Amino acid sequence: MKKFYIFPFVVVSLWMAGCKSASKLYQNGNYDEAVQVAAKKLQKDPNDPKLQSVIKDAYHFAVTDHENKIKNYSESNNELKWEWMYNEYSSLQNLYNSIFRVPSVFELIHPTDYSSYLNIYGGKAADVHYNHGLQYMNNNDRQSFKTAYREFQTALGFDPGNITIQNALNQAYNAALTVVVIVPANDYGFSYSSYNYQLRNYENDIIRNLQNNSGNEFVKFYSSQEAQRLNMIPDEIVETHFTQINIGRTKDNYTTHEVSKDVVVKEIVYKPDSVVKQYAKVKAWISTTQRTMYSEGDLSVLIHDNNGRAVWTDNVIGSESWSTEFSSYTGDERALSDDDKKLLNKTRDNPPREEEIISCIKESIYSNFISRLRNYYSHY
Repeated sequence: MKKFYIFPFVVVSLWMAGCKSASKLYQNGNYDEAVQVAAKKLQKDPNDPKLQSVIKDAYHFAVTDHENKIKNYSESNNELKWEWMYNEYSSLQNLYNSIFRVPSVFELIHPTDYSSYLNIYGGKAADVHYNHGLQYMNNNDRQSFKTAYREFQTALGFDPGNITIQNALNQAYNAALTVVVIVPANDYGFSYSSYNYQLRNYENDIIRNLQNNSGNEFVKFYSSQEAQRLNMIPDEIVETHFTQINIGRTKDNYTTHEVSKDVVVKEIVYKPDSVVKQYAKVKAWISTTQRTMYSEGDLSVLIHDNNGRAVWTDNVIGSESWSTEFSSYTGDERALSDDDKKLLNKTRDNPPREEEIISCIKESIYSNFISRLRNYYSHY
């Protein structure tokens, strides 16, 4: 019989917890949250008298609290008062929306719709930030254009869809924007097979990478072809030159170590259950060759403005390291352990092909190049 009473007990416990939660929020002075919690609970149980009492009282005190703040702000001389008042009306409207979604609670409280106040004070707050933006635009420098853009962004948040503000936002952004054109790398002097094809692919990857994440919203990167097609006038031009790509030669480093083991060299049988073994130490010498190859390339970077004045130079190094190891032995094979034999049986690896080395070097260079370029322009 006890099992039949478990479920009702859980339901009652949850109901009491829900009621207590809204009541506790109300008692702690969290009137807005108490209204929202109670409204959700009443959506499931609209006839709960305790929750009805809590939401009525909480709504009354929440409205009183916000309206008192609005009154105090209205008497302020601070031009941000419209923004502060808007935020209070926004909180009041959130209460209205929470109650509106529960018809039974809406009929119980008859909350006030503050949407018209949001339009009024949102417009006033937007005007303040819009006028700030216009003042910054008059300074006619890139940093002021960025600040103006932020002001117009804020204004548009208070008055979404305002065409005048949107146009000013676009104007400020275009004025703050630094257009950077990346010229194809100068590959003069390199005649590796597939080099030119790989180079073009990597340059396209660089442009896409930087366009997707420039590190600064006020900096945009273009290829020279794309800039011409869009009639973009660059603020800065990035020129790169491969000063060298050196394919390394293999170098061998030799080491030798001795291994030894005691092995049975003779067995003397006196009778079937009596055998005497004689041991002797056998030796072998394992010679190990570590073969390495190091290749590297240098990319010279020059950034200049559209008047030819250099603004930044850098040298980016990329490298590719390859190594393998193999062994041979002399002496008595019986001295070798299982691990020694595995090392001796290891297949010799061949050095990578020239095209593979070039590809790895360029990948290393361009990865470093993108990182440095992004870091440089992140401070613009």
